[in-house]
Amino acid sequence: MRYNYSFHFFIYALFAVAMVSCSKEDAAPQVQDGRSTVVYDLPGDTLASMGNDVEGKEHRPFYTLTFRFSDKATRFIKTATDSLQHLKNTDWDIAFSREYNSFVVVNNGQVAGTPGYGGPGVGQMLIVEKPYDQVTMAPADDEFTNNGIAGAGWDNGNGQGWYFYSLSNHICVPVKNRTFIIRTATGKYAKLELLNIYKGNPPVVTDLFWPAPYLSFRYFVQEDGSRNLQTK
Repeated sequence: MRYNYSFHFFIYALFAVAMVSCSKEDAAPQVQDGRSTVVYDLPGDTLASMGNDVEGKEHRPFYTLTFRFSDKATRFIKTATDSLQHLKNTDWDIAFSREYNSFVVVNNGQVAGTPGYGGPGVGQMLIVEKPYDQVTMAPADDEFTNNGIAGAGWDNGNGQGWYFYSLSNHICVPVKNRTFIIRTATGKYAKLELLNIYKGNPPVVTDLFWPAPYLSFRYFVQEDGSRNLQTK
């Protein structure tokens, strides 16, 4: 299993001043399918800032936010005590970490440098270059072992992220038709589509100063233990 460390210089001022605007002609794609869980505008650590003197925010690292698929339960990890108490278990499935909570990582106790390291989680993630609705089956476990990644953030050309980021305009644009197949912390199979990091899930990002991080995504977990991920 490979771990992507390439996130390092992620936007110094990203979202600290990031703003989005969308035209009336643009419309967000339909993501409700009757089987998947859709989450809109999950607040990340909106009080942290990459820079100094940002009104209403603190210049500090962003707190990690954990998320549990079964009931959408979340928890911020703020201290070393929080980490010991709440990360080294299988009570969460994915975490939103690093700058602007933009790096999405699975709960795996074997991967050093990830939130679940040292715990019992067996989570893994695979990238599939297909639209979410067309991902209907999780692969065999050896595919996770050979090609799995621990998390996804900025796609800087390696094909392993969930968004593109421009150093010239400081805009984060989700990668279209890229789906993540997940083996959860407890070994169930799921699929995940990461939709946006800007409040309101705007379909087009063209300008600066829009609130972030507010995470929008959808997922489906196969509760019967099979690899069937069909949602339509």
